[in-house]
Amino acid sequence: MAGKRVVQLGYGMQGKASLVDLVQAPGIDEIVVTDCYPGFEADIAALGNPRVRAVKVDASKREELASVMAGADVVVELLPGLFALPVAQLAAELGVNLVSAMYLANPGEQDPARRDANFRELARIDAVMKEKGKTILEEFGMDPGIDLVLGRKCLDGLDEVQAFHSYGAGFPELEAANNPIRYKFTWSVIGVMRSYLRPAVVIKEGRDVAVKADEMFSPANTHILDLPEMGGPLECFPNGDSSHFARAFGIRETVKSMGRYICRWPGHAAFWGVMAKSGFLSDDPIRVGDCEVAPTAFCAALFGSQKQFFYGEGERDVALVRTDARGLKDGKPWRVICQVIDKRDLATGLTAMQRTVGFPVSIGAQMILDGRLDRKGIVSPSEVPFEEFMQELGRRGITWNREEGPWDGRMEP
Repeated sequence: MAGKRVVQLGYGMQGKASLVDLVQAPGIDEIVVTDCYPGFEADIAALGNPRVRAVKVDASKREELASVMAGADVVVELLPGLFALPVAQLAAELGVNLVSAMYLANPGEQDPARRDANFRELARIDAVMKEKGKTILEEFGMDPGIDLVLGRKCLDGLDEVQAFHSYGAGFPELEAANNPIRYKFTWSVIGVMRSYLRPAVVIKEGRDVAVKADEMFSPANTHILDLPEMGGPLECFPNGDSSHFARAFGIRETVKSMGRYICRWPGHAAFWGVMAKSGFLSDDPIRVGDCEVAPTAFCAALFGSQKQFFYGEGERDVALVRTDARGLKDGKPWRVICQVIDKRDLATGLTAMQRTVGFPVSIGAQMILDGRLDRKGIVSPSEVPFEEFMQELGRRGITWNREEGPWDGRMEP
């Protein structure tokens, strides 16, 4: 794949990991990195790599994005979630390959008309990309991303799926969970705030059950996952539309119990449940004196200004991806579990969250460039060649394990 040009949109926490990986890939002659924060260009220049070039771009300005994306062999998109669909639309218009770590359709969209419009637009983009012989690899980070790759592997181990529970979470190692909320940030603080007020759908007794945005932390919606390798029990709560993914996986007709969950140390849910119900996680501005301030922006500024909510030297975060499928194999009850646990690399300083988001998007881009991923249109992580992808993660120190055996019939997570 000699002579290739890669454009990376975004040089935040995950973008730094992606670039670390891309510069080691053979055959890429130029990597253009875009962002707009003060000092961005100096940060890129300090890398001292002649193949990496900084271009300051305001992602809200379509013409600036189009100018830098045009002619790229592949675009790696690591911008805030609201840019995912516009960038995909632009990739289709320009006829360039794209890898995104984000959902192209907002998973928190509650208006049925807007949801339907989003899905119609994705169908249009898919058709355009297929016509142009190009690829959009969507949702290719950790969660979504690695979880969907592992999920497909689990489900392929069963003849009939009756229960499926998946976990995607990043949190401090137990000894680093040393602040009042037992959590530290490894990505956008306001992004975390917004993910904590998101409606979900779980499947119970074969029926879709809606979980209101401010109810995700309630005791009725949480459960405990106790893994010996974690050193203590984890609180888990729903985050995502399980019914959508059941349909995407082709198991909606048989699955009776399903959920997608994030995990934190005990006590986290009680705190954020109160915050959600008290209005602290709303994006709707309120008047404070002469100013209007969104509660989410206030919370992000408050938490983001304190060192106690970020990792210090020698402290590690954990990335956990776990998929648990139960059903029938050869007519017998069977259970298949696939799991990835990664921790911060203290030698490089890259957090587990950076590694498990930044490395997959880089790998996805390289697989498009060298032809290992040759599907056209919008491609799901579950369609990526499993062995090739997991081998690439393994080369970067991210390993997975699989266990299977008789299932006791329990449906609940």
